[in-house]
Amino acid sequence: MINKNSKIFVAGHNGMIGSAILRKLKELKYKRIFFPSRAQLNLIDQNKVFKYLNKIKPDAVILAAAKVGGIKANNEKKAEFIFENLSIQNNVIDSSFRNGVKNLIFLGSSCVYPKNSKIPIKEGYLLSNFLEKTNEPYAIAKIAGIKLCESYNFQYNTNYKCLMPCNTYGPNDN
Repeated sequence: MINKNSKIFVAGHNGMIGSAILRKLKELKYKRIFFPSRAQLNLIDQNKVFKYLNKIKPDAVILAAAKVGGIKANNEKKAEFIFENLSIQNNVIDSSFRNGVKNLIFLGSSCVYPKNSKIPIKEGYLLSNFLEKTNEPYAIAKIAGIKLCESYNFQYNTNYKCLMPCNTYGPNDN
């Protein structure tokens, strides 16, 4: 169970969603929040992520970190988007598991749903049709993160939740 004294690791605290989560945790007076900068912890480095989580022993992990960009960046840097996002989420999710973290929240994106999904979007629409081509590598990486969390939950009885914030805007929106 998570309480005000639980150790919570927030990955991606400089982004729009991650910074909102960090502000809310602080506002709610959570006392043991860990949010290292990219210079302190490169989430693409599997060994460093594992060692960091092993050192702090978090009770919960919130994974809001991702390489993000607009349509132009997604179109021009497809390889970087899929590689970096797969690396970040695989490293954080797997290192969380290997360090005994039972509670994890993975933040995805509404782009995981098919391009022509009915509105309102329902969970069952996932993988039911073609993705939007302009951000397909990013979406595929996020889908892989969802399936990784589902697989750990099924096989190891973890409590890894996947949330898909959509139509977000606010402070730190790029």
